[in-house]
Amino acid sequence: MTAGQHPPAERLPVCVAAGNPVTADVGARLLAEGGSAADSAVGMILASCVAETVFTGLGGGGFATYYEATTGTVSCLDFFVAVPGLGGTRRAPAVEIPIDFGGQIVPYAVGPSTVAVPGIPAGVAGLHERWGRLPWADVVSPAVHHAEHGVLLAPMHAKVLSTIAPAMLIGTGIEVYGRDGASLPAGSLLQHPGLDAAMTLLRDEGAQAFYSGRIAETMVGTIGDRGDLTEADLRAYRIAESAPRASVLDGVEVLARGDDLDDLLGTIGALELCDDNAELARRMVAVLRAVPRRGDTTSVAASDQDGNLCAATTSMGLSSGVWLPGYGIHLNSMLGEGELLREALRPGERMGSMMSPLIVRRDGGALLVAGAAGGSRIRSALTQVLVNVIHRGMPIHEAIVAPRFNPVPGRVHAEPGLAPEVVAALRADDEVVSWPALDSYFGGVAAIDRTGPGADPRRGGDTRTL
Repeated sequence: MTAGQHPPAERLPVCVAAGNPVTADVGARLLAEGGSAADSAVGMILASCVAETVFTGLGGGGFATYYEATTGTVSCLDFFVAVPGLGGTRRAPAVEIPIDFGGQIVPYAVGPSTVAVPGIPAGVAGLHERWGRLPWADVVSPAVHHAEHGVLLAPMHAKVLSTIAPAMLIGTGIEVYGRDGASLPAGSLLQHPGLDAAMTLLRDEGAQAFYSGRIAETMVGTIGDRGDLTEADLRAYRIAESAPRASVLDGVEVLARGDDLDDLLGTIGALELCDDNAELARRMVAVLRAVPRRGDTTSVAASDQDGNLCAATTSMGLSSGVWLPGYGIHLNSMLGEGELLREALRPGERMGSMMSPLIVRRDGGALLVAGAAGGSRIRSALTQVLVNVIHRGMPIHEAIVAPRFNPVPGRVHAEPGLAPEVVAALRADDEVVSWPALDSYFGGVAAIDRTGPGADPRRGGDTRTL
């Protein structure tokens, strides 16, 4: 297939893509039981809150994008964290922790004053209520099971944990993520004592347990006067549903929420495609140029037997170091994420985010569903994968595994395997920093197209096809 030519829209395979084998197993099982793409996505989000807690957790927030096959419509669900302070602000000081990201020391803030209002419990409940098919208890139960028994720490997750250990090995985190003074090695049993109780409450009492019930009380009591999170903030939290915004890439629609901090859709719309790979790389660098930032997120994608699609991306920052006693939940540190603090924070309002799960559609039919993790590399990773699939005609798995680059001021970071002419073109304009292997720095994509699912090896991703 030549660049710019696309096959007719057809139903995507019944499958899932996720950031961890445990997460993917849960999503596939729910599809096999007759669940919808929403059921599968909810189950995977909750499983990731057990198996991928280096990246996400019940104390975080996220976004989902859903495609309804019967109508061809796309909806965006916002369950990201909200700014606390409706009960009054205390301006307690945060604790600065420097973390070494690939030789660059980045200051990071943790502590109770960095905790924003969590959105994941409300988000999964809303996603299930809106598009779910299976009973709520059936969708949550796999996460309860894994929380009870623990999961093995995946190699790529262990690598990330070793990097962010100063933020994770605080308080209860020393027992959960540490061993003999160091972070857990790959293959270790990762278990959060009490997380099964939290998942059980979510299953039996619903999301309200986190906003006006027992877990809400524990959350407010644990933060106390050291942060701004209060009962008023939790009671006021609501998910938000909206229509997507759209951009066009090589004749197809890319639909996403459109108000992400890095303007993914604007980037796609500004990219002028061509068949010269070296010139295309230079054009991509020009539209992707951004200040380097750090973010820890995870994504899932699901396609059901009726053709419905769902992509969801969640995050909790790097962990605030605040744990809920008895529930095994570590709370987010979004107010300590400098890259998110671009505007004045107003209590009750949503914080900004780079997360942007998306649907690619043509003539009402879906061609692809995708999400990505990686902070400011989300935009770069998704743009390059979309170009690989839509413009170059690559199957999704190949498109994800293909080497990437990421431009920052004055230089371009590049993975091995880029064509020599592409590297030469990049070096003609910038210093090129060559990486020895594919790396989680370049983001993690989970996606599905007509060729099947694809999950990023950079973050230990996995897929299942029914």
